[in-house]
Amino acid sequence: MPNIDDLTLADLQAEADELRKRIGRFRQSLGRFFIQKQELIDLMTIAAVAQEPLLLVGPPGTAKSDLVLKFKDALGLAEEDYFEYMLTRFTEPSEIIGAIDIKELRDGRYIRKKEGKLPTATLVFLDEIFKSNSAILNILLTIINEKKFYQEGKPEAVPLRVLFAATNEIPEQGELAALKDRFVLKAMSWPVQETHFAELIDAGLRGEADKGLNRKPWVEGHAALADFLKANRYLTLLFARRSTDKNGDEVTDRQLFFPDDVFREFQRLVKTLVREDKIFISDRKLVKLYKLLRVRAWLFGGGTVGRDDLRLLAYLGESHREIELLREKVPQLLGEG
Repeated sequence: MPNIDDLTLADLQAEADELRKRIGRFRQSLGRFFIQKQELIDLMTIAAVAQEPLLLVGPPGTAKSDLVLKFKDALGLAEEDYFEYMLTRFTEPSEIIGAIDIKELRDGRYIRKKEGKLPTATLVFLDEIFKSNSAILNILLTIINEKKFYQEGKPEAVPLRVLFAATNEIPEQGELAALKDRFVLKAMSWPVQETHFAELIDAGLRGEADKGLNRKPWVEGHAALADFLKANRYLTLLFARRSTDKNGDEVTDRQLFFPDDVFREFQRLVKTLVREDKIFISDRKLVKLYKLLRVRAWLFGGGTVGRDDLRLLAYLGESHREIELLREKVPQLLGEG
C-alpha cells in the first residue's frame, strides 16, 4: 500500500465517496454510545479530518474525556499512537515531551527520551490545557503551529494529526490568547440530566458494565485513522488544485465549492459577530474556518458549502459568555431561531 502522502488527487478521487461514507458511519455509530453528544462527535470528526485542534469545554462529569477515549478506540488506534495527559501548573516538560536521556547527557548531548510521549503520538488529548505553565505553553504552540519538536535546537517532524483538548473553564489571561486562537472551534459539553435523566442512568450503567467487563462495543471498525488521513489528503489536494474556466481565467476553490450567495451570507455573519458582539476572529482563524466549512460540507453533503454548514460559526466563542451568545445568535442570524 502506498504512503498516504504519496497519493495523488486521481488516486483519492476514486475512493473519495467511499471514504466519506465510512467516516459518516463512524460518527453516527459512535453517537449511539452517548446521550445528546452527536453534535460534539460531528465536530470532533470535522476537526480530525481537517487536522485542526478542537477544544471541549464544560464542567467535570460531562463526558469530555469519555468522548475522546471512545473516539480513539473506535479508530482502532494503537496505544503507541495515542497520548493523553492532564495538565497542571506544576506539569514539567519531561512529563509531556520526555525526560532528558542521562546517557546522552554524559556525552554532552541534550536529548529527550520522547517514546510514549506527545512527540511520537498521532492523536493527542490534553485535559485542562489552559492550566499549562509558560514552558509547556511554548512547547505546545511550536508543536501545534509547526508540527515540529526540537532536540538540541534542531527541528524534528512530529506525527501529530489530531489534537483534542478539554477545559472546565476558559481563562481570560492574555498570555493564553495565542493558544486559545489556535482552537478555531470551541464546543460546550452540556450536562444532560435535566432533559434525559432516565436515558443517562441507563446508558451510564451500560458504560460501567462495559468498563468492568473490559468490553468496547463502540469499536465497530467503520473507519480507521488512515481513512481520516486520506480524506485530509484528498481535500488538501483539492484546495491546492489550479483550474481555469473557458476563458483561461483561474478558478479558485471558493468559486467551485462556495456559492456566491452562501459566501455573502458567510461574510455578513462574520461582520455582524465582529461589529455587534465584538467576537474576535483573527485573519488566521478566518482562513482555518473556511477550511473547516469545506470539510463539513464534504462530510455531510459531498462538496458544496451550504447555509447549513455556516452553523460552525456558533463555535467561535473565546469565553463562556461568547459560547452561550453564539449558541443562540448564529441560528437566529441564519433564520433558524
